[in-house]
Amino acid sequence: MNHISHLKISGYKRLFNIDLEMRPLMVMIGANGIGKTSMLEVLSLLSASAGGKLNQKLSSLGGISEVVTKDLNTQTESGKQISLSLEIPHKDFPNLNYDLKLEQQGFSYAISSEILCQQWPQNTQQSIYINSAYNSISYYEPNTNSFRVPNWNFNLSETTLSQIPKIYDQLEVISKILSSASLYHTLNVNAGSPVKLPQQLKPILFPGENGEDLFPFLYSMKESYPDRYEIIMDTLKTAFPGFESLGFPPVAAGMLSMTWKEEHFKSPLYMNQLSEGILRFLWLTALLQSPSLPAITMIDEPEVSLHPELLSLLAHQLREASRRTQLIVATHSDRLIRFLKPEEIVVVNMNEDGFAEMEWADALDLEEWLKEYSLDELWNMGRLGGKP
Repeated sequence: MNHISHLKISGYKRLFNIDLEMRPLMVMIGANGIGKTSMLEVLSLLSASAGGKLNQKLSSLGGISEVVTKDLNTQTESGKQISLSLEIPHKDFPNLNYDLKLEQQGFSYAISSEILCQQWPQNTQQSIYINSAYNSISYYEPNTNSFRVPNWNFNLSETTLSQIPKIYDQLEVISKILSSASLYHTLNVNAGSPVKLPQQLKPILFPGENGEDLFPFLYSMKESYPDRYEIIMDTLKTAFPGFESLGFPPVAAGMLSMTWKEEHFKSPLYMNQLSEGILRFLWLTALLQSPSLPAITMIDEPEVSLHPELLSLLAHQLREASRRTQLIVATHSDRLIRFLKPEEIVVVNMNEDGFAEMEWADALDLEEWLKEYSLDELWNMGRLGGKP
């Protein structure tokens, strides 16, 4: 599985100077407003930049002036620059590095530096594929073994990575990994939300970021991926004793609904009759069992509305899904932490200057403590830092 192995961030909100090893499963814990959501935003920003939507994403965040690190005492910008650097290991292209720097210019921004390169193992030689700064754009052209400048209408507000032809595999690898990164927030289960209304029947392998394709997704899974669908059913039966099956009654031409059958009820229940916890757990289970998970999957507060007894199952599903996607989670739930391992937890603390610091829990020398206490107890005791 291809994933980010290392990430450096500077100048983004409280993430003034972050240098972090990245692992297949990362569950971030810490107080409110300390930087967990900012980490998810940074990865979403990288994803947007790889897809040619950097300007759009920054605008949705309020512009670069709203996200650049400010001095917490004076509220002035610290350096007026956001720097993002990552490493992606690949079996064919080891030590693939991508660096992106954005410089604030008034209320707008400029891409002050963008470099894609590969450091060859046991060799000081470096292959450079993108080397751009401000309006000086250049990329490597393998056919001529030289650097070229774009001969088309190049958008200086977007990255070179998103605009040059994918003429060699290294570009394709990093572009695919970054552009596929997806962020999921708490499922909307209000009256009239997509998960409570009929949905269009279509072949699809993803339940939708807000459950808008949950019904056709589960129907497709039942028909085309029966083994994985059976895992979903077994998980639901373990989570909710008495649950029997899902039904997919058509409600109009090309539309279907979904029902929930329990042994204690003669008639099945429709989605608008189910609790928030059931709906959210059902959607999370479907999401994590999808056969088409992106290279990077981010989930913000998956524990919302879930009964504490469901969190053990959720932790197991997160761990299993991290074999197929790099899974980055932000949580406030001490009960979820109980079911995780120190090597799966990133503790987010605030230093004396008010900026975020991130450290893996397995680097905190917890072995003796864990003989008497569980991880959630250590968190509540303050032994992990990042107190909830």
